[in-house]
Amino acid sequence: MSTSDRAIAIALDLADRYGGIDGAHHKQWVIDQIVRTLTMTPEAYQKWVADHRAGDDGPETYDWEEGIAP
Repeated sequence: MSTSDRAIAIALDLADRYGGIDGAHHKQWVIDQIVRTLTMTPEAYQKWVADHRAGDDGPETYDWEEGIAP
């Protein structure tokens, strides 16, 4: 199994195990963990978050929440 296939499998497992837990803060955590898994390195994760947050009003246009683990 390739590294990217393994990352996809882990991300899907996170969604399956934790995606149905009540509470927006828990769902934010699940999404954050999936992004961390799929980006595969801390540097790629930080770049992804920075790109997500950037918009027409600058680098802090949008929020990114790490959530709270269930």
